Amino acid sequence: MSRIKYIIFCLIFGLGIQFGNAQNISVDESYTPQDLVEDILINSTCANIFNVSVSGGNFATGEKSFGYFDATGTTFPFENGIILSTGKINNAPGPNSYLSDDGGGMGWNGDSDLNDALGLSNTFNATVLEFDFIPLGNRISFDYIFSSEQYLSNPSANQCNFTDGFAFLLKEASATSYDNLAVIPGTNTPVKVNTVRGPGTICPPANAAYFDAFNGTIHPTNFNGQTTVLTAQSDVIPGQTYHIKLVIADEGNYRYDSAIFLKGGSFNFGIDLGDDRLIATGNPLCPGETLTVDATQVGATGYQWFQNGNLISGAINSTYTIASAGDYTVEIFYGTTCSPPSNTLKIEYAESLVINQNLFTECDADANQDGKTVFDLDNIKNLLFTNLPVGYVVSFFEIPTSTTALPTNYTNTIPNNHTIYARIMNVQGCYSDYPVNLVVNTFDTILVDETIGLCEDSILTLDAGSGFSSYEWNTIPPQFTQQITVNSGGIYEVTVTNALNCPKTKTFTVTASGIATIENIAINDFQENNTATIEISSASLGDYEFSLDGVNYQDSNLFSNLNAGEYTVYIQDKKGCGIVFETFYILDYPKYFTPNNDGYNDTWYIKNLEKRNLENSIITVFDRYGKLLKQISGVSEGWNGTFNGNLLPANDYWFEIKLTNGKSVKGHFTLKR
Repeated sequence: MSRIKYIIFCLIFGLGIQFGNAQNISVDESYTPQDLVEDILINSTCANIFNVSVSGGNFATGEKSFGYFDATGTTFPFENGIILSTGKINNAPGPNSYLSDDGGGMGWNGDSDLNDALGLSNTFNATVLEFDFIPLGNRISFDYIFSSEQYLSNPSANQCNFTDGFAFLLKEASATSYDNLAVIPGTNTPVKVNTVRGPGTICPPANAAYFDAFNGTIHPTNFNGQTTVLTAQSDVIPGQTYHIKLVIADEGNYRYDSAIFLKGGSFNFGIDLGDDRLIATGNPLCPGETLTVDATQVGATGYQWFQNGNLISGAINSTYTIASAGDYTVEIFYGTTCSPPSNTLKIEYAESLVINQNLFTECDADANQDGKTVFDLDNIKNLLFTNLPVGYVVSFFEIPTSTTALPTNYTNTIPNNHTIYARIMNVQGCYSDYPVNLVVNTFDTILVDETIGLCEDSILTLDAGSGFSSYEWNTIPPQFTQQITVNSGGIYEVTVTNALNCPKTKTFTVTASGIATIENIAINDFQENNTATIEISSASLGDYEFSLDGVNYQDSNLFSNLNAGEYTVYIQDKKGCGIVFETFYILDYPKYFTPNNDGYNDTWYIKNLEKRNLENSIITVFDRYGKLLKQISGVSEGWNGTFNGNLLPANDYWFEIKLTNGKSVKGHFTLKR
């Protein structure tokens, strides 16, 4: 390489290192354990710290597994603090470009207290920071981030349970057992790779809200992922001596290093003023309620209370009575150099609720009108209070002592007038149960649906009945009168309301009708059972009944067992629109005749052929041997029982009728002397 190229390379490489360092954390191994605790982690004149010790990596190079980190100018959440690692802290700065995996040939022991706290038996490469302290306040807390190479974005399934362990172990100095403060908030579950992990990998997520991210190459640290900022905290007794042990170790083997980042200055010996009183958590102060907070501390020389960061004039006692919402803190003085901070006590007040309405009326929608109906309690909930704040949960109960909430769609169990109770569920103790009156009005008048016929070219008046407060017909446009007139068939509905404003609907079924039009009378005669079928035009609108005497009617249009003769059929519209009639004839041959010149049945002939326009029909008479005896027309006087002027004997004779309509009828009859 030429000298010029070498110089250019060095300049570029140097600038790259300088630029890269500006994006990543840096570490410093020169701090003593005492400095790390007193000047970095605690940095408070109120601290009484002693017996500080650190143990960790035994690297041949003299490098350490603990020290100071500086994240100024990077995206790392902490500006500075302490790092405790299971490998060289010099491997901790980003970018995340290689595996931090120290300790294979330089491994060191694990920690028995960590094993006990996490239920492990095979830890290696433990780094431990521990010290004794005497708190002035009643609470300690500090912030931390857990980072690990074991947060693999594309692991194999067998890596899902790999997890390094760490713990923040606290005990009174004289005690034999520790409490672990490094737990998932609100639980006793230790923070580890497999208990805090985000989604997106083959491994199942766990408590993902407390996981920050899987890291790519560009990251201020050389770890594959980390938790969000977490807080370790515990109640303590002021003036009592405590021992704390901060420990992290590899589990199972030295592979895939992990680290704890402790935020500089975050180890606070504060005063816990108690739990916040918030609407969201269901424990606000009730309207008009006060809360006396006691911050008394042994050895304190003075107090000053603050509301929303503003000094409260005259509030210099160890106790303060809160009477309004706000954020409250107190400064506690120990001489002139020490004032440990308190937590911020957030106070909210429940609203003084105003009842908008407590009477809700529905109409009984059932046919039986039993005074019971369904109430929409969600709708009532929205109407009950004028100023119900967001987040307040209202539930309803049968009686004030009940613990079983009523369903949203609730049917009253007491007819007509039933009182239930509304309860503010997420603000206990501030409100009594509010009575809510459910009133059910009935519609006692019986409305009977009607079916009415309407004759062609007529009008019909429909009457909904009197005594109702309003009427509404389903016509287009709607009509709002007691009566309406119609001139066509259809379904007409009227909704009426009574004095209680309850509705009920009556239906008029109007059937269009009219006089029938006879299209045909189908006659089947010359039979043992002569019939006539009355055929009506399809254009006829009515519902009809039929009669042969104008008195006795039937629904069927078929008449049977008819003798020969003249008939008149009457067709009557059942809706009273009118009657139509028509005459028809049933033909048949006489079964016998008596040609004795007595004026009765002296000749054999077929009656009424001419009435059916069959007068040109030909009738031929034969004896039993087929001999032609007589041929007569449909309008002749018939056969008198002679042949060539001679009387024929009493006997059966045969005939054939050839009707002009093409029909042929054959049969026999008897000549009687």
